[in-house]
Amino acid sequence: MAGLPPDNNDTPRGAVTLSDVARLAGVAPMTVSRCLNQPDTVRSATRLKVQRAIEQTGYVQNRLAGALRSNRSRLVAVVMPMVTNPIFSDTFQAINDRLAQAGYQVLLGVSGYEREHEQELLEVILSRRPDGIILTGTLHTPASRNRLRAARVPVVETWDLTPEPIDMLVGFSHEQAGRAVALQLFAQGYRQFALLAVDDPRGLRRAESFTRTLAEQGVGAVRRQIYPGSPTLAMGRMGLGALWQQQTEPGAPLAVVCTSDTIAHGVLTEAAARGIRVPEQLAVMGFGDMSFAAHTFPALSTVRIDGALMGETAAQMLLDRLQGQGSGGQVTDIGFTLIQRDTTTA
Repeated sequence: MAGLPPDNNDTPRGAVTLSDVARLAGVAPMTVSRCLNQPDTVRSATRLKVQRAIEQTGYVQNRLAGALRSNRSRLVAVVMPMVTNPIFSDTFQAINDRLAQAGYQVLLGVSGYEREHEQELLEVILSRRPDGIILTGTLHTPASRNRLRAARVPVVETWDLTPEPIDMLVGFSHEQAGRAVALQLFAQGYRQFALLAVDDPRGLRRAESFTRTLAEQGVGAVRRQIYPGSPTLAMGRMGLGALWQQQTEPGAPLAVVCTSDTIAHGVLTEAAARGIRVPEQLAVMGFGDMSFAAHTFPALSTVRIDGALMGETAAQMLLDRLQGQGSGGQVTDIGFTLIQRDTTTA
């Protein structure tokens, strides 16, 4: 490349150094460093020359070296079970936006609801020396909990509540959410119930709380269909098809509670295909209040979780800790809201 010196033994073959950029821009290496790390201290004309030299050479800043000097990586790792679910994507976007404002980069890992996979991810993440970690849920392997505590890295767990957080926690009670849904539907007069769920541990806890609460009200068996993997519309269609054939009291309305709005949308689609009237013959309750929930036909009753608020809160808790303003043991319950729409009787 014109204007650049030949390779030397101090850098990988072909690698462009900060000194190379300085020579091409006609400034001192220290000036290039200030342009990258403290741009406000450099005149705009000089910054422009350095930026042009960086673009021409393709130089990539060695952030690892700076991290070693400052003992800060400016990196925060976020682990989520999936990113295709809008609930989690809203949380991640809020985390990313808040941390970016503070000058942090975000590394995303996807665990797929598997504690062992999360453990493998955390081993790799901790080797990168992040400044903080944000996790989804509180169910981790003993090895993960021990490793996180030993690393002494600020950790925020989200989407759950527990009396024994690793460090900091922001979420809501899945048990209380399941109980609230059961009590509301029972108060509305429903006496036949069914559950459609995926094998997400948090969703299953809501389902168990829902069933237990109904038992306290004298309701017998609650029929259920549990599917592996991520929630899909097809699960809702197949689930309702199986449940409708098992109707024990054909004249009484059936209330189907789903652990995801996506599954609930499938239930409504199958109901329309079969000519089942909602909510006269079939009531449907979702979870998440995703963007489409208010626009299904009929509009879907659901449980609203403010995923963006959860993300903003988690990011701010972590930032406060990194700035020396927070402490371990902080727990924030953001709660949930039951949303009554047309798929359940008011």
